[in-house]
Amino acid sequence: MTGPKQPVAARSDRGGPDGPRVRAVRRGVPVPLLVPGLLAMAFLLVPLLALLVRAPWRSLPSQLTSTEVWQALQLSLVSATAATAVALVLGVPLAWLLARAEFPGRGLVRALVTLPLVLPPVVGGVALLLALGRNGVVGQWLDAWFGITLPFTTAGVVIAEAFVAMPFLVISVEGTLRAADPRYEEAATTLGASRFTAFRRVTLPLIAPGIAAGAVLAWARALGEFGATITFAGNFPGRTQTMPLAVYLALQNDPEAAIALSLILLAVSVAVLAGLRDRWMTGA
Repeated sequence: MTGPKQPVAARSDRGGPDGPRVRAVRRGVPVPLLVPGLLAMAFLLVPLLALLVRAPWRSLPSQLTSTEVWQALQLSLVSATAATAVALVLGVPLAWLLARAEFPGRGLVRALVTLPLVLPPVVGGVALLLALGRNGVVGQWLDAWFGITLPFTTAGVVIAEAFVAMPFLVISVEGTLRAADPRYEEAATTLGASRFTAFRRVTLPLIAPGIAAGAVLAWARALGEFGATITFAGNFPGRTQTMPLAVYLALQNDPEAAIALSLILLAVSVAVLAGLRDRWMTGA
């Protein structure tokens, strides 16, 4: 007599989807990929570990409570939050236009909108000076008509940070809008809702996760901005000196204060990644 047929799960050694052969292939790592991968991991992690190892932990509380550090921290948090608010107010409508509206040159507009992502920040600061400076294309009229001067002010810090951070929000929201089903908006408009009401009552709740992710990225980018800020707003303690600028200045005079500020920025970056882990990261 022949025994009962072997269950399908028990025959997985013949090459089934969960068989040992497939598991071995999944677990096996080719040496030509393993070695560069480990080197890349070390290249990225060793500097961060060195920052933690060399941190002045004993004097860290006094460093963080010093007037200069506290002013830079407070200004950075306020300006990054204000820049994110500007990015939300202007970037979400822009993302909707890029995702939903049809107009000539939309691809070119999208490329120009995302240009600050790859543009050197210092170049962005120079561009802001030429546009919004006292003798700039727009700034001269702001100064003549309203007496508004943006460069080398706290408002200039917010403008510089919003300029480099807004593309992160726009890309995130536009991608979420393209993934959302536009038929919900169309159904709302056929029931009598205006386009803006459909956007406010239907679209915004659908894309809220994308807006939140984009806002977090924009806030983190604004917090770490250096080049455009120092070029357009300068480096005046208490007025335009943010944490990255304070790190640069302290590195020359007080390395322990520079390390303390760097630890704060590192902690913020880790917190941002932790907040976005459910959206961008998947477990093994």
